[in-house]
Amino acid sequence: MELLRLGPIGHEIPAVRHDGVCFDLRPLIDDIDPNFFAANGIERVRKALAAGELSTLDGADEMRIGAPLTRPSSIVCVGMNYAAHARETGAEPPERPVIFFKMPSTISGPNDPIELPPYATKADWEVELGVVIGTRTFRVASAEEGLDNVAGYVLGNDLSERRLQIEESGGQWSKGKNLPGFTPLGPWIRPAAEVDPSDLRLRSWVNGEVRQDSSTSDLIYSVGEIIFQLSQAMAFEPGDVILTGTPQGVGLSGQYPYLVDGDTVELELESLGRHRQVVTVTE
Repeated sequence: MELLRLGPIGHEIPAVRHDGVCFDLRPLIDDIDPNFFAANGIERVRKALAAGELSTLDGADEMRIGAPLTRPSSIVCVGMNYAAHARETGAEPPERPVIFFKMPSTISGPNDPIELPPYATKADWEVELGVVIGTRTFRVASAEEGLDNVAGYVLGNDLSERRLQIEESGGQWSKGKNLPGFTPLGPWIRPAAEVDPSDLRLRSWVNGEVRQDSSTSDLIYSVGEIIFQLSQAMAFEPGDVILTGTPQGVGLSGQYPYLVDGDTVELELESLGRHRQVVTVTE
């Protein structure tokens, strides 16, 4: 089962794809948003599918694919969470998860253009496994309990502007992470019951050349451990997103040039689909 939002920006239609057929969710829900997750929306969709209560969405294949959720209260990101990525940056693996935040206004669709202002001279790609929280999560007792609070998983690109992140950051990573459109998500959310997050292949390309090729098995902190540790310090709400970190092969490594006008970025995560984004520099 794949949860999607299809249509023009700001007018996306909530939908579900099952066995290759796309169904319209508007008779059942308003949108795929925090209220959807708080009301056990995934189970409601599953029951409606089983009962044959949903109609097909005409023209779904021709519609723009939007981000598969909207208006999370927070996007919490984990940095330096792949062992090989930590090594390529010259850092030791962190003793605790490194955390930064992104604004909900950074969310965009998986195939929307990456629009850079002219001063964004060190824009970088980061393929990541995204976690969507299904219920209020605070002070869980274990990593296993943390996993019980996951509604689903999504592919994300944690785009970064390294000059703002590092050279003009004031010590805070978030400054280089929050340009509009800097969190492409999608194309769909797959329910947690259908995904084993412990060993998923994830890859990225720039202009057809491989940049990243790794597995979530290289995560320093697993999904459950991330939720366990972070929930001791913050409360997650339904629909919140956690980006779990990126593997080696980013521009920050010095092996590759940063993104420039006209570049094409592609990402892929096993069972969670593919992105394709073209870079444009805007005045």
